[in-house]
Amino acid sequence: MRRIVPDANPLVLLAVGTLAIVASLAVDDLRTAAVALGAYAVAGALLLPSARSAIARFAAIAVASVSLVWSTWWLGGRDVEVALTAGLRIIVLALPGAVLAAYVDPSRLADQLGQRLRLPARPVVAFAAAMQRFGALKETWGQLDRTRRARGFGPTRNPVSRLRHAVSLAFALLVSALRDAARMSVAMDARGFADARTRTWAEPAPWSRADSALLLLGVLLALVPWLVR
Repeated sequence: MRRIVPDANPLVLLAVGTLAIVASLAVDDLRTAAVALGAYAVAGALLLPSARSAIARFAAIAVASVSLVWSTWWLGGRDVEVALTAGLRIIVLALPGAVLAAYVDPSRLADQLGQRLRLPARPVVAFAAAMQRFGALKETWGQLDRTRRARGFGPTRNPVSRLRHAVSLAFALLVSALRDAARMSVAMDARGFADARTRTWAEPAPWSRADSALLLLGVLLALVPWLVR
């Protein structure tokens, strides 16, 4: 069962993440929020191959949730229950999409968008290429960091030095991204992406029973808060 999410149709993953919006609309008290998060936790424990990435994304969302709890408590009459409910509602809203987004493959998503949803090929392929380059930014950052350190331009323990190092890396990353985008644009034009009216796809866009089951599970998870309410 732990391979269901990594092997799932990207459209299903996006749909399940979007259905969390429906679930969050029903979260108006602590009990409903707790039940909804409990249902998410059980589904994640059964379907996700690893809890590490889910915990990391939960921590990022928790920061936003805590800030919302504080601002709601401070500005909304200092009602603890109302503040906690607002913070948990954000977690119910954002957690499924943030966790499942890590398993969306740009190439497979483009196949589904172009073949199953019949979207125009040119923007779909451009979107897939941009997403692939976006996923490579972390690797490029690491390469730039190692290059600067090898040349003796690494930061010291001084916070100002570390800040300057990060700014320099960000600027170098921007230049690298613009250069890669220009090369990719020329390569795509050379392959006929500018003038082609019809296009074939190298890979199929299947829809399996596991995809249907996962989509049904997403619908049920979205209905849980409404049933509890």
